Amino acid sequence: MAKAKEITAEDKLKALYSLQLVDSKIDKIRIVRGELPLEVQDLEDEVAGLNKRIQKINEEIEELDQAVSDKKNLIVDAESSIEKYKEQQNNVRNNREYDSLSKEIEFQTLEIELANKRIKESKAKVDAKKEVLLENQEKLDARTGDLELKQNELESIIAETEKEEKALEADSVKAEKIIDERLLIAYKRVRNSMRNGLAVVSVERESCGGCFNSIPPQRQLEIRLRKKVLVCEHCGRILVDPELAESVAEKV
Repeated sequence: MAKAKEITAEDKLKALYSLQLVDSKIDKIRIVRGELPLEVQDLEDEVAGLNKRIQKINEEIEELDQAVSDKKNLIVDAESSIEKYKEQQNNVRNNREYDSLSKEIEFQTLEIELANKRIKESKAKVDAKKEVLLENQEKLDARTGDLELKQNELESIIAETEKEEKALEADSVKAEKIIDERLLIAYKRVRNSMRNGLAVVSVERESCGGCFNSIPPQRQLEIRLRKKVLVCEHCGRILVDPELAESVAEKV
């Protein structure tokens, strides 16, 4: 039986740097996509909110219009009652009946005055609400246009990058399988703690390619020997020598 090939520190470093390059490419794709998904979500929420607000204003206008209609009907009924009471006054037998009918006429007249006042108030409210409705409708039209543009932009970017992103994600999973679990956990922990997502960097001009702090000559020599996985003493990133980085980059 053939003996399984031993995974050396150099193999691990190459696998780690390869994984970093692939993950960085995925990061770049997602950076291009940027804040668009959040912007689209915010606009969708705003459009939904405006639609709900417009619906509520329309319902309030309908209620006010109904109130105006009810008051107009009340006026018609009151005017009819006044005519009836006036006719009855022509046939009363005494002053008491006449005065009673006069009070009814006075009451109905007051009801008409009050109804007209309420109609005027309701119409003023309707006019005010229609102004607010127009403002919200204009805002909705603008936001709907913005949303459509952002959605088209996002869909276009996704269409352009989806295939590449999926292929890179598959490469990332493949690269992870070569790296032992302890090292992979360390890689992900460092990567997640860095704003630029760089957990593995090469030595550049005798400095860490991540934090740019200088690396002592003896440490640089150990890195070039590739006998073990070494990290930057300042930022904790895994370090590889420039030659290894270049050879891996040519293959990724």
